[in-house]
Amino acid sequence: MKTYKISHLISAEFVAEAIVTEDQIDTNTNDLKDYKKPDGKFKFTMLKGSENIIRTTYEENDEKLNDSSKKSTSNK
Repeated sequence: MKTYKISHLISAEFVAEAIVTEDQIDTNTNDLKDYKKPDGKFKFTMLKGSENIIRTTYEENDEKLNDSSKKSTSNK
């Protein structure tokens, strides 16, 4: 039986939160130091209902990587 990989390109709103100690940021100058941009140190929570599907594709899942001969279908 064939298997298919379904991919959704989605935009959504997230809240990114991190708990830090007082020596990891400077509250006097509002310098967040290494926490200025959210990354893997943050916990992300998607806001319910904020998701928007931009594009959906599906293709045969044949376990080959980077196979440009594979036909995929998109519903932009």
